[in-house]
Amino acid sequence: MMSKKTSQNIAFWVFRILGLVVVAILFWILGFIIYHGAGVINWKFLTTAPTDGMTGGGIFPAIVGTFCLIVGSMVVAFPLGVMSAIYTTEYAGNGKLVRFIRIMTNNLGSIPSIIFGLFGMALFVNALGFGDSIIAGSFTLGLLVLPLVIRTTEEALKAIPDSFRTGSLALGATKLQTIRRVILPMAFPNITTGLILSIGRVSGETAPILFTVAAYFLPKLPTSIYDQVMALPYHLYVIATSGTDLEATRPIAYGTALVLIIIVLLMNLLASFLRRHFGKKVKTN
Repeated sequence: MMSKKTSQNIAFWVFRILGLVVVAILFWILGFIIYHGAGVINWKFLTTAPTDGMTGGGIFPAIVGTFCLIVGSMVVAFPLGVMSAIYTTEYAGNGKLVRFIRIMTNNLGSIPSIIFGLFGMALFVNALGFGDSIIAGSFTLGLLVLPLVIRTTEEALKAIPDSFRTGSLALGATKLQTIRRVILPMAFPNITTGLILSIGRVSGETAPILFTVAAYFLPKLPTSIYDQVMALPYHLYVIATSGTDLEATRPIAYGTALVLIIIVLLMNLLASFLRRHFGKKVKTN
């Protein structure tokens, strides 16, 4: 019969191998994209508009459009998600209403993204009259990641011990003051986890922006939130699947994919920096 130490060592090595397999797959994907796309990336590729039916030129309008959609969707999703999580965690208790809200939130998070695209087109593009625009795409993407922000914020708030709440209330603070000055500052480093995951989700979505904002070929920058924009995911889809000379556009597709990965990485690094920064402030205080 196998000893406890032997079975523990076997389990340890199984988990280690599985972890290394995951890391190896990640590096293989990144290496494949870098190998095929690094040769395309240069200053002209990053700072000029596409030309010749997107077989030449650069992807600057698509980069700007992607940033607009990321920022716009976070402006929509982050306040709504955080305030909803504060209500369900701090105010609503654990009754039937909260359980119903959480079930609906989980269901909303499992809806395919193309359904959000159709909903965004029906509501924001047509019913509200926004048309194919940045504001319509931002609202659609914001709703798409709203369940993710709510769930991560709820977990961050639940991780704060109740002793901090009771101590603050015992000192004479109101419920709102306790949440604003004690709970939120302590939970914010973990709340940014939802922000990081949301940025990664939003930056790679194609179906929702296809119905609400993305333009096939628009070699100019937006001037208002009611303009259409090019976006890197849709641009990548178009140049990889459309056109008559796919061999000529394939390197551009790999270059676009690499730029998209770099943008997501930079946004995640920024969010991680903010998380560490606010985490240190909480510890110092």
